[in-house]
Amino acid sequence: MIHTTAGRRAATRLIACAGAAALLLTGCSTADQGGSAGESRTTDDGRIAYLNLGNFSNASNPKPNYNPFSTTAIGPLWTIYDPLFEVNKYDCSEVPQLATEYEWTSPTEMRLTTREGVTWNDGEAFTAEDVAFTFTLLKKNPALDTKGVGVRLTSAEATSDTEVVLTFDGPAYAIKDKIIETTIVPEHVWAGVDDPATYTAEEAVGTGMFTVKSLNPQQFTVEANPDYWQADKVKVDELRFTKAAEGQVDQLRLARGEYDHNSMFVPDIEDSYVAKDPEHNKYWFASGSPISLYMNLTEAPFDDVEFRRAIAQAVDKERLTEEAGYGYVEPASQTLLVLPGQEDWLDPSIPDEGMVAYDPETAADALTAAGYELDADGKRLGKDGEPLAFTFTTPQGWSDWTAAADSVKDDFAELGIAVDVDTPDYPTVEQNRLTGTFDMAFGVRGGLCSMYQSFAEPLASENTAPVGKKASTNEVRWRDARTDALLEELEVTEDVEAQKPIVHELQQIMVDQVPFVPLWYGGKWFEYNTKHATGWPSAEDPYAGSDNNRLIYTSLVPAED
Repeated sequence: MIHTTAGRRAATRLIACAGAAALLLTGCSTADQGGSAGESRTTDDGRIAYLNLGNFSNASNPKPNYNPFSTTAIGPLWTIYDPLFEVNKYDCSEVPQLATEYEWTSPTEMRLTTREGVTWNDGEAFTAEDVAFTFTLLKKNPALDTKGVGVRLTSAEATSDTEVVLTFDGPAYAIKDKIIETTIVPEHVWAGVDDPATYTAEEAVGTGMFTVKSLNPQQFTVEANPDYWQADKVKVDELRFTKAAEGQVDQLRLARGEYDHNSMFVPDIEDSYVAKDPEHNKYWFASGSPISLYMNLTEAPFDDVEFRRAIAQAVDKERLTEEAGYGYVEPASQTLLVLPGQEDWLDPSIPDEGMVAYDPETAADALTAAGYELDADGKRLGKDGEPLAFTFTTPQGWSDWTAAADSVKDDFAELGIAVDVDTPDYPTVEQNRLTGTFDMAFGVRGGLCSMYQSFAEPLASENTAPVGKKASTNEVRWRDARTDALLEELEVTEDVEAQKPIVHELQQIMVDQVPFVPLWYGGKWFEYNTKHATGWPSAEDPYAGSDNNRLIYTSLVPAED
């Protein structure tokens, strides 16, 4: 499987069937897409009649569940509900949605101004009371609080129809993105719910750009909400989501132009997708969170910064992107930033944007100078005189990560270090990484718009634990007083310009001390067809992240016939 990330969620590559003949033998067929891919869908009033999209549920028999806080909800709930702000996942800008502005009146208090003239899709008026109710709901129901906002909340009060005051139990700047991205639900519907955690919200009352039209096991259809607060920007009458099929079926659907937009891994995308219709079949695989080489810092020689610096030079990242990333992804910066999207945060004094060049000869010389010499057989010795040998663990069946681990194994072999690649099941790899019982593994941290979260998760001492006990997020066991001091300062600093020098110093720690080695950026799979709609984000026009659907579907226009 492909297990790269988009913001921290793994993207799964579909496993190929034996071939087209197998599809016929097993009865695989495309779902009813509602018309020929070649027909015009531009309506008389200049709109797009419908667009066909990808999967909406991983359940075998999807049932109505439109609770936006439920882990088993029907997937594309961005169609129904709105947050306070949409954070652009490409450049980290904040786009007002149900709130128009916010300000911090103190490190523990945020004042939100809500948008006027918004109605719920059942005709009731949206007010600040709905916002206050939603945050209180999360505080009272921890099972709904998947982002961890409610646990920090002290109170949520609507001081007028358009103002909400949120207070927290401590400085809350660091969770700002989580706060403003909170999905808002209607008080007049949810106030009477006995058990919000099991509530399926089948009424689907939201403020979003679409409303539910129909649901069956194979298709989920939403239609444009005429009362949406920016309805003039929505040029699509319907979105039709189709249940993902086994094997190659979805890839065949995509190649035939049956999907106007999907997000899937496609082998050899130029030949298998673009070449089928070069004029209309497009893709953009933006960079997501980096996949990094984790070395257990509680063990020698990984506890030696000179060793880690040499390893950072010894790994051939370009080869990794080809062998493990199929050429779709880019080598990652040692700064832990996702570039170029986060270049505004980059410390300009760091050479080459933190890209560590592959230089095995310099790495080998550095190891020898640091006391890791070669014996007569070409084996690299530890400072105890014993040959260095490690185990690299990666999940069974994750073919791209296994290929990457084998590539890293070869790079270590060039240095005279033996590495054995072990592939236990995923739960075992995860358990060992969290408890610190591993030599080397891959990990995915960083790349978030919250700079505090990006650096605190993998580096804060409070997020690690002694070997044998589970770390929350700092699996490499990095402990450093200066890092912790910087993170504490960043946590209570509101102004972005004041945050940047702190983030610059954290980047310097990543570059100089090498707590771990970012290798390649996870790909955000995003395919689109311009036959019926144009205005999709792309590498040439990255106006939104590929997962910023609210920004995308208010930007599309009908294609010219």
